[in-house]
This record gives sequence, structure tokens and C-alpha cells, in this order.
Amino acid sequence: MRKMRYAVAALAAVGLFVATPTMAGAHGKDSPTLHTTVVSTALAAPFNLEVTSRGILVADGGLNLIGKVARHGSITTLAKDQPGASGVALSRNGRTMAFTTTVSDPGSFINTESGLNIWGPRGHKTYVDTHAFEVKNNPDKVIHYGVKNPSKCVTDALTAAGLPVTYTGEVDSHAYSVAAYGDGWVVADAGANVVWKVDRRGRLSTLAVLPAQPLKITAEQAGALGLPACVVGITYNFESVPTDVEVGRDGALYVTTLPGGPESPVLGARGSVYRLNANGKHLKTVATGFLGATNLALAPNGDIYVAELFGGKISVVHHGKVSTFLELPGVVAVETCGRSVWAATLGDEESQAPGTIVEITRRGK
Repeated sequence: MRKMRYAVAALAAVGLFVATPTMAGAHGKDSPTLHTTVVSTALAAPFNLEVTSRGILVADGGLNLIGKVARHGSITTLAKDQPGASGVALSRNGRTMAFTTTVSDPGSFINTESGLNIWGPRGHKTYVDTHAFEVKNNPDKVIHYGVKNPSKCVTDALTAAGLPVTYTGEVDSHAYSVAAYGDGWVVADAGANVVWKVDRRGRLSTLAVLPAQPLKITAEQAGALGLPACVVGITYNFESVPTDVEVGRDGALYVTTLPGGPESPVLGARGSVYRLNANGKHLKTVATGFLGATNLALAPNGDIYVAELFGGKISVVHHGKVSTFLELPGVVAVETCGRSVWAATLGDEESQAPGTIVEITRRGK
């Protein structure tokens, strides 16, 4: 389901907004032990945050910029005219900034350019072209998506619905999120279904190809999609669509996936968090059952926070168990720093509500 597999990636590419109530549930309706403070309302589509003791950086795909939150919530632009800006990170020493950008055709949503921008001291700039690397190598071409050995009825039904029946990984790159990794970087590519590794010289390589995400179609799901009975019981292998990557204290990488398909509750909450060894060879499911897992954050105590855009909440994984941390419609990004959890929400085009950054703390601490 290449063309409809991820709403978030398409939004980042073309700078659109999702029509969701931005802050409902963040004032008085959250847990009584939590306190939510709006830090900035000067945003549109803040797809990723980088929160450190040095301040807050944001990648805004609606405003096409990388910015820093200034006093009173205003945004100081660090990099302007950056199409589809969606990921941002600082190097471990804080001297180098990396951010992802993607150019997409607004009519077809086909990505024509994507990559990682690395801006260092003394004006040094490097561009790592993930799209060109994908065109040349296409690492997920070995992965089979869709339905294996479909019947004629299944083929006709999926084709009529505009869904690809069976295919292998296609050429596509949407460098979505980035994290500092050693003296280089790692990038979650929502188009290529890959985690890339970028060394300190800007050389790109494939760290891991994420697996297909199988789903056995139920009668209820087929009915909701308007598909006939012959589709019930088939297994459809969706694309993984990695949306975020973070480096844990154990040296492993943690990755969120937003599987392809209709971005709604129709097919259930299918997003996951994976743990990937530093060598990219061992992938393990940490938790699953997220509805629109667009971002994750790692807490010092080992908890994992997950932004569920289509679930309208932040969930927390504690010792492998998932629970709701905070109801926050429109949430698209989450980070941790100190004792606080930080989140960003998308703006609402219909109501003209802005995108926001909020700080979430526990009362009495």
C-alpha cells in the first residue's frame, strides 16, 4: 500500500496539517498527577523535537524550517526554506546539527528528493542523499508485500479498491527522523522501510531493513473497507514505515513503525516499538498495539514513551506493558529531558489552531 501507507510521511513532505483538536485533554482532563504547560503555539507541523539542557529544537514540516524555541514561545529560525523538514538532532557534543528534508509532488505524493542535512561548526554543511542511495540500492526490494498467491477474487477485490495486490519493495525515500549515534547518525526512513547509518564523513549505509508487517484480515475489517468475503482470512503484508529512531543507554536502537494501510482504527492499532542491536542484525519487538506510532522517547528509568497520532495520546511502555500516559489529540512528537516529558501537536487547518509544544511534569516534583 505504497501510496496510502502513511499519512504522516506525506504530511511532512508537503507541509499539510491534520485536522485534529490540538490541545483537548491537556487541560484538566489528564491524569491528576500530571501537569501540562504550553511552551509554544508558534508552530504548524512540529514533527520532531530535540530537547536538551541547551534548549528546544523543532523540525516543522508546515513552516519548512528548523527552529529553536525562544523566550515567550517564539521560534528563532536556524534553517529556513527546508522543504518537508521532519527530523532534527544534535551531535553528542552539541556542536553539529542534523535534520531531514523531503521534497514531494503535491499531487501524487511521490517523493523526488530526500536526505539528511548536517550543519557543523564554521559553516560546514553536508548533504547526505538518501533518495539517490535508495534509487541505486533499494534495500527492501527483497521484502514481499501484499498477498502471496492471491486468488482471482482477492486480486480483483484489492485491485478494485485501489490496493496493490502483491509486490516487492519499491524505490522510495522519506528520511523522517534522525538521532546522533556515536560520532555519526542514524536515520529512520519511512519511505525506504530502512534504518540508515551515516558516519562522521557523511557516508551512507544500510543498517537494517525492517520486516513486513503481516495482518490477517477479519470479516469486520473487510466489511469496513468494502471488500468481499473472499478477502476474509487472507494475510496482507504491509510495509513497516519506520518513523523514529532513538539510541538507548544500552547502546541499542529503538525504532517506531507506522505500518502501511488506512491510517485509522479500521485495521486496528498495529504500530510497534522495536529494539535493534548496534550491528543491525538482531531485531526484537519491545511492544505493539499503537495507533499511529509517529515518535518515541526514552526515559532514564527505561520507560519508553510513544506518540500515537491516530490514537490521540502518549502511551508509556513500562517493563513491556503498555498504558496511557496522557490523552493528547494531535500529538506527533515526544521527547524526554530531565524529569519532564515534552510533546508536540499538529496544527488544525480547519479551526486555525496552531501547532504546539508542551511540557508535561508530575505534580509535586
